[in-house]
Amino acid sequence: MQKRHAALVMFLILLLTYILNAVDRSLFSVLAVEVRGAMNLSLPQVGLASTMFTLGMGIAAIPTGYLLGFMSRKSVVLLGLFIFSLATLLTAYAQGIPDLLAYRFISGLGEAMQATALIAIGTCHFYKHRALVTGSISCFYGIGSFLGPTTTVMLLNAFDWKRPFIVFGLVGVITMAAVWIWVKPWFSESKENEEALTRAGGTAALGTNETIWNPNTIALGIAAICAGVAVFGLFGLYPTYLRNALNFTPAQAAAVMSAIGIGGFVAPLSGWLGDRFGYRRILFVALPLAALSGGLSFTELNRSVFLHAALAAIYGVSILSLLYSNLSAIIIESMTPAKTAQGSGLFIAAYYIPAAFAGYLLAELKEVFGWTAAGVIQTSGFAMLSLVMVAIAGVMRRKAISARAGATLGPRSAHNTNSPYLQEISNGTK
Repeated sequence: MQKRHAALVMFLILLLTYILNAVDRSLFSVLAVEVRGAMNLSLPQVGLASTMFTLGMGIAAIPTGYLLGFMSRKSVVLLGLFIFSLATLLTAYAQGIPDLLAYRFISGLGEAMQATALIAIGTCHFYKHRALVTGSISCFYGIGSFLGPTTTVMLLNAFDWKRPFIVFGLVGVITMAAVWIWVKPWFSESKENEEALTRAGGTAALGTNETIWNPNTIALGIAAICAGVAVFGLFGLYPTYLRNALNFTPAQAAAVMSAIGIGGFVAPLSGWLGDRFGYRRILFVALPLAALSGGLSFTELNRSVFLHAALAAIYGVSILSLLYSNLSAIIIESMTPAKTAQGSGLFIAAYYIPAAFAGYLLAELKEVFGWTAAGVIQTSGFAMLSLVMVAIAGVMRRKAISARAGATLGPRSAHNTNSPYLQEISNGTK
Protein backbone atom coordinates (compact mmCIF):
# COMPACT_ATOMS: atom_id res chain seq x y z
CA MET A 1 0.00 0.00 0.00
CA GLN A 2 2.86 2.37 0.84
CA LYS A 3 4.43 1.74 -2.57
CA ARG A 4 1.12 2.47 -4.28
CA HIS A 5 0.85 5.79 -2.43
CA ALA A 6 4.40 6.68 -3.49
CA ALA A 7 3.49 5.84 -7.10
CA LEU A 8 0.47 8.13 -6.93
CA VAL A 9 2.61 10.97 -5.56
CA MET A 10 5.18 10.58 -8.33
CA PHE A 11 2.45 10.46 -10.96
CA LEU A 12 1.02 13.65 -9.46
CA ILE A 13 4.42 15.35 -9.84
CA LEU A 14 4.51 14.37 -13.50
CA LEU A 15 0.94 15.64 -13.95
CA LEU A 16 1.92 18.99 -12.42
CA THR A 17 4.66 19.37 -15.04
CA TYR A 18 2.00 18.79 -17.70
CA ILE A 19 0.28 21.99 -16.60
CA LEU A 20 3.25 23.86 -18.07
CA ASN A 21 2.81 21.94 -21.32
CA ALA A 22 -0.81 23.13 -21.49
CA VAL A 23 0.14 26.73 -20.68
CA ASP A 24 2.74 26.69 -23.45
CA ARG A 25 0.18 25.53 -26.01
CA SER A 26 -2.36 28.25 -25.14
CA LEU A 27 0.23 31.00 -24.76
CA PHE A 28 0.61 31.98 -28.40
CA SER A 29 -3.08 31.97 -29.34
CA VAL A 30 -3.87 34.45 -26.55
CA LEU A 31 -1.05 36.74 -27.74
CA ALA A 32 -1.68 36.22 -31.46
CA VAL A 33 -3.04 39.75 -32.01
CA GLU A 34 0.01 41.36 -30.34
CA VAL A 35 2.47 39.10 -32.16
CA ARG A 36 0.73 39.77 -35.46
CA GLY A 37 1.00 43.52 -34.94
CA ALA A 38 4.61 43.43 -33.77
CA MET A 39 5.78 41.30 -36.70
CA ASN A 40 3.33 42.59 -39.33
CA LEU A 41 1.94 39.13 -40.09
CA SER A 42 -1.12 38.21 -42.14
CA LEU A 43 -4.02 36.27 -40.58
CA PRO A 44 -3.04 33.00 -42.36
CA GLN A 45 0.56 33.46 -41.16
CA VAL A 46 -0.44 33.99 -37.54
CA GLY A 47 -2.90 31.10 -37.86
CA LEU A 48 -0.09 28.85 -39.07
CA ALA A 49 2.19 29.99 -36.25
CA SER A 50 -0.51 29.40 -33.65
CA THR A 51 -0.72 25.69 -34.53
CA MET A 52 2.82 25.00 -35.85
CA PHE A 53 3.78 23.40 -32.54
CA THR A 54 1.41 20.54 -33.34
CA LEU A 55 3.53 19.61 -36.38
CA GLY A 56 6.52 19.22 -34.09
CA MET A 57 4.42 17.18 -31.68
CA GLY A 58 3.19 14.86 -34.39
CA ILE A 59 6.55 14.33 -36.05
CA ALA A 60 8.28 13.58 -32.74
CA ALA A 61 5.59 11.31 -31.29
CA ILE A 62 6.16 7.98 -33.08
CA PRO A 63 10.00 8.24 -32.94
CA THR A 64 9.62 9.02 -29.24
CA GLY A 65 7.62 5.82 -28.83
CA TYR A 66 10.59 3.87 -30.18
CA LEU A 67 13.09 6.06 -28.30
CA LEU A 68 11.45 4.92 -25.08
CA GLY A 69 12.81 1.46 -25.87
CA PHE A 70 16.38 2.78 -25.58
CA MET A 71 16.19 5.66 -23.08
CA SER A 72 14.54 5.73 -19.68
CA ARG A 73 11.07 7.25 -19.65
CA LYS A 74 12.14 9.70 -16.96
CA SER A 75 15.01 10.93 -19.17
CA VAL A 76 12.61 11.46 -22.08
CA VAL A 77 10.27 13.52 -19.86
CA LEU A 78 13.22 15.69 -18.74
CA LEU A 79 14.52 16.13 -22.29
CA GLY A 80 11.06 17.09 -23.51
CA LEU A 81 10.65 19.65 -20.72
CA PHE A 82 14.00 21.21 -21.56
CA ILE A 83 13.34 21.45 -25.29
CA PHE A 84 9.90 23.06 -25.16
CA SER A 85 10.82 25.40 -22.30
CA LEU A 86 13.86 26.67 -24.22
CA ALA A 87 11.82 27.11 -27.41
CA THR A 88 9.13 29.02 -25.48
CA LEU A 89 11.79 31.36 -24.10
CA LEU A 90 13.32 31.96 -27.53
CA THR A 91 9.91 32.79 -29.04
CA ALA A 92 10.12 36.15 -27.25
CA TYR A 93 13.15 37.00 -29.37
CA ALA A 94 11.78 35.94 -32.78
CA GLN A 95 12.43 38.51 -35.50
CA GLY A 96 10.10 37.29 -38.22
CA ILE A 97 7.97 34.45 -39.52
CA PRO A 98 10.84 31.97 -40.29
CA ASP A 99 12.36 31.85 -36.80
CA LEU A 100 8.92 32.22 -35.18
CA LEU A 101 7.73 29.08 -36.98
CA ALA A 102 10.99 27.32 -36.09
CA TYR A 103 10.62 28.02 -32.36
CA ARG A 104 6.98 26.98 -32.41
CA PHE A 105 7.90 23.77 -34.22
CA ILE A 106 10.72 22.96 -31.76
CA SER A 107 8.45 23.57 -28.77
CA GLY A 108 6.13 20.93 -30.19
CA LEU A 109 8.99 18.42 -30.41
CA GLY A 110 9.58 18.77 -26.68
CA GLU A 111 5.90 18.70 -25.80
CA ALA A 112 5.45 15.43 -27.72
CA MET A 113 8.38 13.81 -25.96
CA GLN A 114 7.01 14.75 -22.56
CA ALA A 115 3.41 13.78 -23.38
CA THR A 116 4.30 10.43 -24.99
CA ALA A 117 6.57 9.41 -22.10
CA LEU A 118 4.01 10.55 -19.54
CA ILE A 119 1.21 8.52 -21.13
CA ALA A 120 3.50 5.48 -21.35
CA ILE A 121 4.50 5.77 -17.68
CA GLY A 122 0.94 6.13 -16.44
CA THR A 123 -0.77 3.54 -18.63
CA CYS A 124 1.93 0.95 -17.97
CA HIS A 125 2.01 1.30 -14.21
CA PHE A 126 -1.76 1.70 -13.77
CA TYR A 127 -2.57 -0.64 -16.65
CA LYS A 128 -6.05 -1.57 -15.42
CA HIS A 129 -7.21 2.04 -15.66
CA ARG A 130 -5.82 3.35 -18.96
CA ALA A 131 -8.58 5.83 -19.71
CA LEU A 132 -8.58 7.04 -16.10
CA VAL A 133 -4.84 7.72 -16.46
CA THR A 134 -5.21 9.58 -19.75
CA GLY A 135 -8.23 11.35 -18.29
CA SER A 136 -6.10 12.54 -15.37
CA ILE A 137 -3.49 13.80 -17.84
CA SER A 138 -6.21 15.65 -19.72
CA CYS A 139 -7.52 17.06 -16.44
CA PHE A 140 -4.16 18.65 -15.66
CA TYR A 141 -4.02 19.91 -19.23
CA GLY A 142 -7.35 21.53 -18.45
CA ILE A 143 -5.88 23.16 -15.34
CA GLY A 144 -3.08 24.61 -17.47
CA SER A 145 -5.58 25.73 -20.10
CA PHE A 146 -7.60 27.46 -17.37
CA LEU A 147 -4.64 29.18 -15.69
CA GLY A 148 -2.63 29.94 -18.82
CA PRO A 149 -4.76 32.56 -20.60
CA THR A 150 -5.51 34.66 -17.51
CA THR A 151 -1.89 34.53 -16.30
CA THR A 152 -0.70 35.43 -19.79
CA VAL A 153 -2.97 38.49 -19.92
CA MET A 154 -1.80 39.58 -16.45
CA LEU A 155 1.82 39.48 -17.62
CA LEU A 156 0.86 41.21 -20.89
CA ASN A 157 -0.86 44.06 -19.06
CA ALA A 158 1.99 44.44 -16.56
CA PHE A 159 4.85 44.22 -19.06
CA ASP A 160 4.63 43.41 -22.79
CA TRP A 161 3.84 40.49 -25.11
CA LYS A 162 7.36 39.04 -24.74
CA ARG A 163 7.32 38.63 -20.96
CA PRO A 164 4.92 35.63 -20.80
CA PHE A 165 7.17 33.62 -23.13
CA ILE A 166 10.19 34.42 -20.98
CA VAL A 167 8.50 33.65 -17.65
CA PHE A 168 6.97 30.33 -18.68
CA GLY A 169 10.18 29.28 -20.40
CA LEU A 170 12.12 29.77 -17.17
CA VAL A 171 9.49 27.96 -15.08
CA GLY A 172 10.40 24.83 -17.04
CA VAL A 173 13.72 24.65 -15.18
CA ILE A 174 11.90 24.34 -11.86
CA THR A 175 9.69 21.52 -13.13
CA MET A 176 12.74 19.65 -14.46
CA ALA A 177 14.33 19.78 -11.00
CA ALA A 178 11.16 18.38 -9.40
CA VAL A 179 11.05 15.41 -11.79
CA TRP A 180 14.78 14.73 -11.43
CA ILE A 181 14.64 14.65 -7.62
CA TRP A 182 11.35 12.95 -6.80
CA VAL A 183 10.37 10.60 -9.66
CA LYS A 184 12.07 7.24 -9.06
CA PRO A 185 12.99 4.67 -11.74
CA TRP A 186 11.01 1.84 -10.11
CA PHE A 187 7.87 3.83 -10.99
CA SER A 188 8.76 5.48 -14.29
CA GLU A 189 10.48 2.42 -15.81
CA SER A 190 8.18 -0.34 -14.57
CA LYS A 191 7.49 -2.83 -17.36
CA GLU A 192 6.46 -5.91 -15.41
CA ASN A 193 2.75 -5.24 -15.90
CA GLU A 194 2.84 -4.93 -19.67
CA GLU A 195 5.14 -7.95 -20.04
CA ALA A 196 2.92 -10.09 -17.82
CA LEU A 197 -0.18 -9.10 -19.78
CA THR A 198 1.53 -9.87 -23.09
CA ARG A 199 2.60 -13.31 -21.85
CA ALA A 200 -0.93 -14.00 -20.62
CA GLY A 201 -2.37 -13.77 -24.15
CA GLY A 202 -5.63 -15.68 -24.42
CA THR A 203 -8.96 -14.14 -25.27
CA ALA A 204 -7.97 -10.83 -23.69
CA ALA A 205 -5.47 -10.32 -26.50
CA LEU A 206 -7.84 -11.12 -29.36
CA GLY A 207 -8.51 -7.46 -30.05
CA THR A 208 -4.87 -6.33 -29.89
CA ASN A 209 -2.11 -6.11 -32.47
CA GLU A 210 1.67 -6.25 -32.49
CA THR A 211 1.97 -3.50 -35.07
CA ILE A 212 0.23 -0.18 -35.68
CA TRP A 213 -0.29 -1.18 -39.31
CA ASN A 214 -3.61 -2.97 -38.88
CA PRO A 215 -7.05 -1.83 -40.13
CA ASN A 216 -8.52 -1.12 -36.68
CA THR A 217 -5.63 1.01 -35.45
CA ILE A 218 -5.28 2.82 -38.79
CA ALA A 219 -8.99 3.72 -38.79
CA LEU A 220 -8.66 5.04 -35.24
CA GLY A 221 -5.58 6.98 -36.31
CA ILE A 222 -7.61 8.66 -39.08
CA ALA A 223 -10.28 9.47 -36.48
CA ALA A 224 -7.57 11.16 -34.40
CA ILE A 225 -6.41 13.13 -37.47
CA CYS A 226 -9.91 14.48 -38.10
CA ALA A 227 -10.39 15.29 -34.41
CA GLY A 228 -7.09 17.17 -34.31
CA VAL A 229 -8.00 19.33 -37.30
CA ALA A 230 -11.34 20.21 -35.69
CA VAL A 231 -9.94 20.92 -32.23
CA PHE A 232 -6.87 22.95 -33.14
CA GLY A 233 -8.61 25.08 -35.70
CA LEU A 234 -10.70 26.39 -32.81
CA PHE A 235 -7.85 26.52 -30.30
CA GLY A 236 -5.64 28.40 -32.76
CA LEU A 237 -7.94 31.17 -34.01
CA TYR A 238 -10.98 31.29 -31.71
CA PRO A 239 -9.35 34.04 -29.56
CA THR A 240 -8.66 36.02 -32.73
CA TYR A 241 -12.31 35.63 -33.76
CA LEU A 242 -13.45 36.87 -30.36
CA ARG A 243 -11.16 39.89 -30.43
CA ASN A 244 -11.40 40.91 -34.09
CA ALA A 245 -14.95 39.91 -35.04
CA LEU A 246 -16.74 40.42 -31.70
CA ASN A 247 -14.44 43.16 -30.30
CA PHE A 248 -13.77 41.31 -27.04
CA THR A 249 -10.96 42.76 -24.92
CA PRO A 250 -7.86 40.58 -24.28
CA ALA A 251 -9.15 39.87 -20.76
CA GLN A 252 -12.60 38.84 -22.06
CA ALA A 253 -11.11 36.54 -24.71
CA ALA A 254 -8.80 35.04 -22.09
CA ALA A 255 -11.78 34.38 -19.81
CA VAL A 256 -13.57 32.49 -22.59
CA MET A 257 -10.48 30.42 -23.39
CA SER A 258 -10.00 29.65 -19.69
CA ALA A 259 -13.53 28.24 -19.64
CA ILE A 260 -12.38 25.57 -22.10
CA GLY A 261 -9.87 24.47 -19.49
CA ILE A 262 -12.65 24.06 -16.91
CA GLY A 263 -14.07 21.34 -19.13
CA GLY A 264 -10.95 19.28 -18.53
CA PHE A 265 -11.59 19.09 -14.79
CA VAL A 266 -13.99 16.17 -15.22
CA ALA A 267 -11.59 14.20 -17.44
CA PRO A 268 -10.82 11.59 -14.74
CA LEU A 269 -14.54 10.86 -14.48
CA SER A 270 -14.74 10.59 -18.27
CA GLY A 271 -11.80 8.18 -18.24
CA TRP A 272 -13.45 6.06 -15.55
CA LEU A 273 -16.64 5.97 -17.62
CA GLY A 274 -14.62 4.81 -20.62
CA ASP A 275 -12.92 2.05 -18.61
CA ARG A 276 -16.29 1.00 -17.21
CA PHE A 277 -18.66 1.26 -20.19
CA GLY A 278 -16.39 1.21 -23.25
CA TYR A 279 -14.29 3.87 -24.95
CA ARG A 280 -16.30 3.78 -28.15
CA ARG A 281 -19.57 4.53 -26.40
CA ILE A 282 -18.06 7.64 -24.78
CA LEU A 283 -16.67 8.79 -28.13
CA PHE A 284 -20.16 8.51 -29.64
CA VAL A 285 -21.18 11.17 -27.12
CA ALA A 286 -18.01 13.28 -27.25
CA LEU A 287 -17.75 13.90 -30.98
CA PRO A 288 -21.34 15.05 -31.69
CA LEU A 289 -21.14 17.29 -28.61
CA ALA A 290 -17.85 18.76 -29.90
CA ALA A 291 -19.37 19.32 -33.35
CA LEU A 292 -22.38 21.15 -31.92
CA SER A 293 -20.59 23.32 -29.33
CA GLY A 294 -17.62 24.01 -31.62
CA GLY A 295 -19.78 25.20 -34.49
CA LEU A 296 -21.93 27.40 -32.25
CA SER A 297 -18.80 28.99 -30.77
CA PHE A 298 -18.25 30.81 -34.08
CA THR A 299 -21.63 32.54 -33.90
CA GLU A 300 -22.14 35.92 -32.21
CA LEU A 301 -24.40 34.74 -29.34
CA ASN A 302 -25.38 38.40 -28.78
CA ARG A 303 -21.65 39.10 -28.22
CA SER A 304 -22.13 37.81 -24.70
CA VAL A 305 -18.96 36.88 -22.82
CA PHE A 306 -21.00 34.67 -20.51
CA LEU A 307 -22.64 32.71 -23.34
CA HIS A 308 -19.34 32.20 -25.17
CA ALA A 309 -17.69 31.10 -21.91
CA ALA A 310 -20.53 28.67 -21.16
CA LEU A 311 -20.30 27.17 -24.63
CA ALA A 312 -16.51 27.02 -24.33
CA ALA A 313 -16.87 25.05 -21.09
CA ILE A 314 -19.14 22.54 -22.86
CA TYR A 315 -16.60 22.29 -25.66
CA GLY A 316 -13.90 21.71 -23.07
CA VAL A 317 -15.87 18.83 -21.57
CA SER A 318 -16.32 17.23 -24.98
CA ILE A 319 -12.66 17.61 -26.03
CA LEU A 320 -10.45 17.67 -22.94
CA SER A 321 -12.53 15.22 -20.92
CA LEU A 322 -14.55 12.88 -23.12
CA LEU A 323 -12.57 12.84 -26.37
CA TYR A 324 -8.90 12.99 -25.39
CA SER A 325 -8.91 10.35 -22.66
CA ASN A 326 -11.04 7.82 -24.54
CA LEU A 327 -9.57 8.30 -28.02
CA SER A 328 -6.03 7.87 -26.71
CA ALA A 329 -7.09 4.87 -24.60
CA ILE A 330 -8.88 3.09 -27.46
CA ILE A 331 -5.81 3.46 -29.71
CA ILE A 332 -3.48 2.18 -26.98
CA GLU A 333 -5.90 -0.69 -26.28
CA SER A 334 -5.77 -1.74 -29.93
CA MET A 335 -2.08 -2.67 -29.43
CA THR A 336 -0.57 -5.36 -27.22
CA PRO A 337 0.52 -4.13 -23.76
CA ALA A 338 4.21 -4.30 -24.73
CA LYS A 339 3.48 -1.78 -27.51
CA THR A 340 1.98 0.85 -25.19
CA ALA A 341 4.66 3.43 -26.01
CA GLN A 342 4.13 2.99 -29.76
CA GLY A 343 0.38 3.24 -29.29
CA SER A 344 0.66 6.49 -27.35
CA GLY A 345 3.11 7.78 -29.97
CA LEU A 346 0.66 6.98 -32.76
CA PHE A 347 -2.13 8.84 -30.99
CA ILE A 348 0.02 11.94 -30.47
CA ALA A 349 1.25 11.83 -34.09
CA ALA A 350 -2.19 11.37 -35.64
CA TYR A 351 -3.82 13.97 -33.40
CA TYR A 352 -1.19 16.67 -33.83
CA ILE A 353 0.56 16.47 -37.24
CA PRO A 354 -2.44 17.58 -39.38
CA ALA A 355 -3.45 19.99 -36.61
CA ALA A 356 -0.34 22.03 -37.43
CA PHE A 357 -2.18 23.35 -40.46
CA ALA A 358 -5.58 23.63 -38.78
CA GLY A 359 -5.16 27.32 -37.97
CA TYR A 360 -3.99 28.07 -41.49
CA LEU A 361 -6.92 26.11 -42.96
CA LEU A 362 -9.45 27.96 -40.80
CA ALA A 363 -7.92 31.31 -41.76
CA GLU A 364 -8.20 30.46 -45.46
CA LEU A 365 -11.78 29.25 -45.02
CA LYS A 366 -12.57 32.48 -43.21
CA GLU A 367 -11.30 34.52 -46.17
CA VAL A 368 -13.73 32.67 -48.46
CA PHE A 369 -16.80 32.00 -46.29
CA GLY A 370 -16.50 34.32 -43.30
CA TRP A 371 -15.89 33.42 -39.67
CA THR A 372 -19.12 31.56 -38.87
CA ALA A 373 -19.27 29.31 -41.92
CA ALA A 374 -15.55 28.58 -41.69
CA GLY A 375 -15.85 27.63 -38.02
CA VAL A 376 -18.79 25.31 -38.65
CA ILE A 377 -17.15 23.65 -41.66
CA GLN A 378 -13.94 22.90 -39.82
CA THR A 379 -14.86 22.30 -36.18
CA SER A 380 -18.18 20.56 -36.79
CA GLY A 381 -17.41 18.88 -40.11
CA PHE A 382 -14.14 17.24 -39.07
CA ALA A 383 -15.57 16.17 -35.71
CA MET A 384 -18.32 14.24 -37.52
CA LEU A 385 -15.78 12.69 -39.90
CA SER A 386 -13.92 11.48 -36.82
CA LEU A 387 -17.14 9.92 -35.52
CA VAL A 388 -17.58 8.02 -38.79
CA MET A 389 -14.03 6.61 -38.55
CA VAL A 390 -14.55 5.49 -34.95
CA ALA A 391 -17.66 3.59 -36.09
CA ILE A 392 -15.76 2.01 -39.00
CA ALA A 393 -12.95 0.97 -36.63
CA GLY A 394 -15.51 -0.75 -34.39
CA VAL A 395 -16.83 -2.80 -37.30
CA MET A 396 -13.29 -3.77 -38.33
CA ARG A 397 -12.39 -4.82 -34.81
CA ARG A 398 -15.44 -7.01 -34.38
CA LYS A 399 -14.68 -8.78 -37.67
CA ALA A 400 -11.04 -9.30 -36.70
CA ILE A 401 -11.98 -10.65 -33.26
CA SER A 402 -14.56 -13.02 -34.71
CA ALA A 403 -11.97 -14.35 -37.16
CA ARG A 404 -9.36 -14.84 -34.43
CA ALA A 405 -11.92 -16.40 -32.08
CA GLY A 406 -12.82 -18.84 -34.84
CA ALA A 407 -9.18 -19.85 -35.20
CA THR A 408 -8.62 -20.07 -31.43
CA LEU A 409 -11.89 -21.46 -30.10
CA GLY A 410 -13.23 -23.31 -33.09
CA PRO A 411 -16.06 -22.50 -35.52
CA ARG A 412 -18.88 -23.32 -33.10
CA SER A 413 -17.56 -21.00 -30.37
CA ALA A 414 -16.74 -18.24 -32.81
CA HIS A 415 -20.27 -18.18 -34.15
CA ASN A 416 -21.93 -18.58 -30.80
CA THR A 417 -23.74 -15.27 -30.29
CA ASN A 418 -24.36 -16.24 -26.66
CA SER A 419 -20.61 -16.19 -25.93
CA PRO A 420 -20.16 -13.70 -23.05
CA TYR A 421 -16.85 -12.43 -24.41
CA LEU A 422 -18.19 -11.83 -27.93
CA GLN A 423 -21.26 -10.13 -26.46
CA GLU A 424 -18.97 -7.77 -24.57
CA ILE A 425 -17.21 -6.95 -27.84
CA SER A 426 -20.49 -6.38 -29.68
CA ASN A 427 -21.65 -4.05 -26.91
CA GLY A 428 -18.45 -2.01 -27.16
CA THR A 429 -17.23 -2.81 -23.64
CA LYS A 430 -14.07 -4.48 -24.92
